[in-house]
Amino acid sequence: MRALITGVSGFVGRHLSEHLRAMGDEVEGCDRADGSVDIGDLDSVQSVVDRVKPEVVYHLAGWSDVGGSWAAPIEVFRANAEGTLNVLLACARARVDRVLAVSSADVYGIVHEEDLPITEDAQLRPVTPYAASKVAADYLALQAWLGSGLPVLRARAFNHLGPGQLPRFVAPALAERIARNELDGGDVVPVGNLSARRDFTDVRDVVRAYRLLVERGEPGAAYNVCSGRAVSVQQLAEALLGMARQPMELKPDLALERPIDVPVLLGDYTRLKAATGWEPEIPLEQTLADLLDDMRARVRSGAIGTP
Repeated sequence: MRALITGVSGFVGRHLSEHLRAMGDEVEGCDRADGSVDIGDLDSVQSVVDRVKPEVVYHLAGWSDVGGSWAAPIEVFRANAEGTLNVLLACARARVDRVLAVSSADVYGIVHEEDLPITEDAQLRPVTPYAASKVAADYLALQAWLGSGLPVLRARAFNHLGPGQLPRFVAPALAERIARNELDGGDVVPVGNLSARRDFTDVRDVVRAYRLLVERGEPGAAYNVCSGRAVSVQQLAEALLGMARQPMELKPDLALERPIDVPVLLGDYTRLKAATGWEPEIPLEQTLADLLDDMRARVRSGAIGTP
């Protein structure tokens, strides 16, 4: 397949590009970071799509910092909602065979324990500016299928992690603090809310799900991409501390807590498995070990801010 990835320079984009090439696909990517596209500008997106002539488009580009969305709600909405609309319009005009619009489990918002695990039919109740922008993008993708016949699939990705992730997310942030302590001799790891529980999946499993959805998924449908297991930030932090090369302790830091933090996100990937046969394969312990080793190398090299 000839594939175009928006947001190719990002954490997931780089893993997806590597996976698609390993599967024999022809891959091109675009990203605002390298000046190759501005998804906020329809002409810019259309130019890339017309040039590449992709059979499939994986739309990953947009704002990904949930906590940071509180300080920039307008910018977040423009990037995630308007940006998605521009990609969908360009793909419809170019008659792209398949589009995977990557959404987020944050669209589900606060879910009561009795309603877990979350299925794709759950009510969408966003509580952050980021989540609201993703709800808009999700429904724009659905409208593109129902209204224009563009074969769009919606992937609602739960938390994913792995080597190369930036430290504005919880697991790599913890890994960075541990790696710096190992280098500097420190023994304190600042942490925010430890009680939040999340459904974590290795990014390498996630991108495998994305390609399978493009091959076998049903246009218009939404699919949870998750592990089906909820892990608290406390468990995550303790697992990483157990891999540290010297004794360390966790220390609460109120500055690291979000204005509103969804207590638990736990997904059900039954629909994804039924459509594609996908299941997560990489255990969380291996993911965390790979993440920490990658962070150690980046801290030593001074490349911590580099994707």
